[in-house]
Amino acid sequence: MALYTFNELLRPAHREGVAVAAINIANYETAVAVYEASEQVKRPVIIQMYSRMFGNGKAEMLIPLLRKLAEKSGQMVAVHLDHGASLEQVRDAIRWGCTSVMFDGSNLPMEENIRITREVVKLAKAAGVSTEAEIGHVAMGDEGHLTEPDEAKRFVEATEVDALAVAIGTAHGYYKIAPKLDIERCAAIAEALPETPLVLHGGSATPMEDVKKVIRHGIAKINIATEFQDTFLKAARAELEKLDGKFLPIDRFMDPVREKCVAHAARLMKEFAFLE
Repeated sequence: MALYTFNELLRPAHREGVAVAAINIANYETAVAVYEASEQVKRPVIIQMYSRMFGNGKAEMLIPLLRKLAEKSGQMVAVHLDHGASLEQVRDAIRWGCTSVMFDGSNLPMEENIRITREVVKLAKAAGVSTEAEIGHVAMGDEGHLTEPDEAKRFVEATEVDALAVAIGTAHGYYKIAPKLDIERCAAIAEALPETPLVLHGGSATPMEDVKKVIRHGIAKINIATEFQDTFLKAARAELEKLDGKFLPIDRFMDPVREKCVAHAARLMKEFAFLE
């Protein structure tokens, strides 16, 4: 299959009451692992990259690989710019072949976030690309600003963004204590925006019981980065310890590392679709 916009993945998921995994990759092995997991579970997937990778040349090199892998995949795949920091990054992501883009103006005043997001939506629509934005602020370890339902409604109506990331109690990275998701807030936002797929950032290590509750209240895309990449690092460390200083070609060394990443991603895809 070719690549799809995430509208083509999220809107059916939203109607069905399930969520699509959006997994951050960083190299060939993590990319292939996500594709293999999608094939194994027979679920669509969003493959995304951190915004910094659009500023250091890595995304430009990886996107052609992702597009080639998508041609060989039997599942629907979208390639996404995660937390885009500027219009320039959005333009680059579209030019290099992403099928969806996020501009994160959640730290900006509301009117400025609306203004720039409108420009992003205009650029994306002209290219046939879907869009994501954020209202409220999902923090990186510190306290964020939770999303207000009325602000979310106003923002979507003003920008016509395709999907909205909401702050309901999660944070990026690993937690020191388990987060408490505001399920009622999520339900209220979903009620205010019944046609808009909602996005949960900070999905890593969030209790699955709570994740499934918010999926039932409008969350159709769940971002996973930290726990997936931590799986890669821990698997690589374990394989190095097995070698005990002996040599092994890198391609062979990476095979069991990739397999552990496949298993991790496949488990999440099943959970988000209520398959187990």
